[in-house]
Amino acid sequence: MKLVIVESPTKAKTIQRFLGSEYEVLSSYGHIRDLPKGDIGIDLENDFKPRYVIPTKVRKNIKPLKDKAAEASSVIIATDEDREGEAIAYHLKEILSLDNYQRIVFHEITKEAIEKSLKNPRKIDMALVGAQQARRILDRIVGYKLSPFLWKKVSRGLSAGRVQSVAVKLVAEREQEIADFNPKEYWTITASLKKQKPVAGEFEAILIKEDKKTISKFSIQGKKEAEDIIKNLGNAKYKIAGLEKKEIKRNPLPPFTTSTLQQEAWKKLNFPARFTMGLAQKLYEKGHITYHRTDSLSVADTALTATKNFIVKEYGRNYWAGFFKKYKTKAKGAQEAHEAIRPTSPEKTLKNIKIDKNQLKLYDLIWRRFIASQMAQAIFDSTTVNIEARNPDSIHLFRTSGRTLRFKGFLKIYPIKLEENELPALEKDELLELLKLIPSQHFTQPPGRYSEATLIKALEENGIGRPSTYAPVISTIQARNYIIKNENRKFQPTEIGLVVNKLLVDHFPKIVDIKFTAEMEKDLDEIAQDKKEWVPVIKEFYKPFEKNLEKKYDEISKQDIAEKKTDKKCPECGSDMIDKLGRFGRFYACSGFPKCKHTESLSKSTLDIKCPKCDKGNVTEKRTKKGKIFYGCDRFPKCDFALWDKPIKETCKKCGALMVETVKGKIKCSDKNCKDE
Repeated sequence: MKLVIVESPTKAKTIQRFLGSEYEVLSSYGHIRDLPKGDIGIDLENDFKPRYVIPTKVRKNIKPLKDKAAEASSVIIATDEDREGEAIAYHLKEILSLDNYQRIVFHEITKEAIEKSLKNPRKIDMALVGAQQARRILDRIVGYKLSPFLWKKVSRGLSAGRVQSVAVKLVAEREQEIADFNPKEYWTITASLKKQKPVAGEFEAILIKEDKKTISKFSIQGKKEAEDIIKNLGNAKYKIAGLEKKEIKRNPLPPFTTSTLQQEAWKKLNFPARFTMGLAQKLYEKGHITYHRTDSLSVADTALTATKNFIVKEYGRNYWAGFFKKYKTKAKGAQEAHEAIRPTSPEKTLKNIKIDKNQLKLYDLIWRRFIASQMAQAIFDSTTVNIEARNPDSIHLFRTSGRTLRFKGFLKIYPIKLEENELPALEKDELLELLKLIPSQHFTQPPGRYSEATLIKALEENGIGRPSTYAPVISTIQARNYIIKNENRKFQPTEIGLVVNKLLVDHFPKIVDIKFTAEMEKDLDEIAQDKKEWVPVIKEFYKPFEKNLEKKYDEISKQDIAEKKTDKKCPECGSDMIDKLGRFGRFYACSGFPKCKHTESLSKSTLDIKCPKCDKGNVTEKRTKKGKIFYGCDRFPKCDFALWDKPIKETCKKCGALMVETVKGKIKCSDKNCKDE
């Protein structure tokens, strides 16, 4: 019997189907060794030697693996080919004392891929193991050294991380840009026109030129200027001064990488990155898609051929691109010898694949994106029209454009929001009738807050983190309450997030420096490629970091950052109350802590709504331990009134309960038994 070891039971089950009875496939259930949870687990004085332990919950999985390995004629380790997979393979070899083993890798879990990998075994790639170990040690040093500093100087329960702190910085900086933004006024003038008889047809055109002066975005800065131009147009005659007709082609998008999959799943399906990766993991392990942690856009020739045949058979030869489209990745530091994310077979359509609803939605997105990437361009007919408005003493030029779809191409299966604007049939020198001139006021807009999709895109563009890190980083900084999603599902920094970010920017600039963090990622890539040793890389980072940390312990006072004196007295011991900053915002705490542990909420609410339950307290905005906002009585625990939705100053006409506003802006009664809306 030959033993094959993989990471997950689902993956083991899928591979077992492809292998005969001479093989037995078992799962390690992920990592079987890790750094200890209780301490840093690294010998900082001895070349950062890690101390690995077997986590308690994993120990029960070791004995069956050892027993089967002892019985097996050969042991084959088939964990994923990325750094994490290679590290798991290494730890399996060490724990199971495997001197004679084979290491196989594949990008998709199909019979052909498994059989091919069995014919081409290799040994464990220690460069990849070193890169994973280096990342783990770097993150452990930052986390275990900097987090206690934050506990002492700000509040317990906080954490810092090499990548997570940069992500918080991006969100905080964007919020500052929005706060500092000064809107600038500008105006546009639109002419509503129509063809003269016999065939009428209305359309609009924008003013682009006044005599020989081009009207740029900020040329018309006020209402009076707009009115003067309209007055100047007077009884102008409108005619077609020129038409330009041309063919426009739109190329399909490349297949998905991890980053673009997370972005598109958020935009199209509203799936958070972590949820998307969980679904993709299941799809990969069941053999439906190729490996889902990748920043590569390469595709196997066999897959390209199969896709061509599918497109020609299902849609016709004119829908195939006519050649194999190959894409180049633009991601900084793209690495790992994977393919783009694609279905393992183009024949696996929604009609013949049985998976749960959310997996199906994500699979459909992956399938459509990949098939579309090999399809023909979409073709549009585009017309640009210049309209002359002539007065005896002035000439104004208006412009409009129209676009109609002539051939769908890839849009047949992967629709993209593209505005089609049809114009009536127009001819040069044709006279037009003016219906009205429309002056419109506009203001420049601040940059938008980050969504999950745009934050992932920013991390990737700056070379921060790697495909496997985006989802856990975004989850972590939300769990730590450094950022929250507002009612529009966009990220905003919390008060504690801003305080921690400012502290790190002011005193540990390298930790949150985008360029430095990206350079560190490049170093890790070079370790993976066996171009650098991991110990010197960590040593170069650690020595100045440790020296600066020691200095900041003496320089920085908690009172300067997280505490404010107040005139309030503690009702329990009479000591002064302090306005303190905690993970979930500010609160009052007794200065006699730890002898006196009295605390009070520091209400930020401006709701001015009496508690309907006790009629003594006020309803205030609060947060759960996980940072979720709710609304409750400020006399808690004496009164336990609480609501998830925001109450408003109205009562239900049917039952008299408070009315509330939901996240989506819907007004309804707070009493679940009342249906008033």
